[in-house]
Amino acid sequence: MDRSSHARSRRFAPAVALAAAAALTLAGCSSSSGGKKADEDSDSGASAGKANTPRMTVALVTHQAPGDTFWDIVRKGAQAAADKDNVKLVYSADPNAGNQANLVQNAIDQKVDGIAVTLAKPDALRSVLDKAEKAGIPVVGLNSGLADWKKLGLMEFFGQDESVAGEALGKRLNEDGAKKAVCVIHEQGNVGLTQRCDGVKKTFEGSIENLYVNGTDMPSVKSTVTAKLKQDGGIDHLITLGAPFAMTAVQSVDESGSKAKVATFDLNKELTGAIEKGDIEFAVDQQPYLQGYLAVDGLWLYKNNGNYSGGGEQPVLTGPAFVDKTNVKAVAEFASKGTR
Repeated sequence: MDRSSHARSRRFAPAVALAAAAALTLAGCSSSSGGKKADEDSDSGASAGKANTPRMTVALVTHQAPGDTFWDIVRKGAQAAADKDNVKLVYSADPNAGNQANLVQNAIDQKVDGIAVTLAKPDALRSVLDKAEKAGIPVVGLNSGLADWKKLGLMEFFGQDESVAGEALGKRLNEDGAKKAVCVIHEQGNVGLTQRCDGVKKTFEGSIENLYVNGTDMPSVKSTVTAKLKQDGGIDHLITLGAPFAMTAVQSVDESGSKAKVATFDLNKELTGAIEKGDIEFAVDQQPYLQGYLAVDGLWLYKNNGNYSGGGEQPVLTGPAFVDKTNVKAVAEFASKGTR
């Protein structure tokens, strides 16, 4: 028996094959980075009544970099589920893989009832996830790590297949007549980001190269992308891997005098406005709100009902979905609330 099968058979043997995360209530809360407890500043406004099950504590541990607002949406979904399920949600984050592993260890030491974790750099988390297993704490993955969650013995995974998303974007570039593209990677070593660009390269019929930038320093991102566009006037498409970087890429296009178009992965309310204006061609949305919501709700369902989604064998996919001028108005309504 392989390690992941062994982990699931020991930790999740009583579970039923497929969880129905039925009571999705699209609601919101404020968010901040670091180790602050998310329920301290919650204002989710969930319409459903709170569960009368015993109070449980869930730790949500991500690789969020300081200032990356993408994770506000993830936390908003997680907090909505926590409010509904009578869960105390404790959030912590660090982009450094070793530090993220320490945050998981902190959750184990606090004897939480469940852990939801991102696997941007899965090898660095292998040892601490072994410790969670030995402590009998169920763990689910979200957002990053689709290729590794089963190997690491996690119960469930909620996110998109980054390779498939990249391949879909590459095909879209072909349809749009693109010939030369640059894929802007804002965090080196993040397997999910690399998989996106590799996926684009697999299906895109033109030429493409990766450009690495320091995602924690937006002025540096802007200057690096601007310099690249000035250096190579043949670039007709910039592909960014997050909404804030797409907005910065638009500024780089303007400053450089380039005619390159911008497309991106991920979405927020500012980006929907840019798509409506025509500054950004399209976005590939993975629904981070849903990832956070389902991760917390999945742990609650397992603890109280013995349910788990996908039977421990299949991930729950939340994307990819294209957002462009044809559908952005419908999506913008929800993005303005922080749920898309």
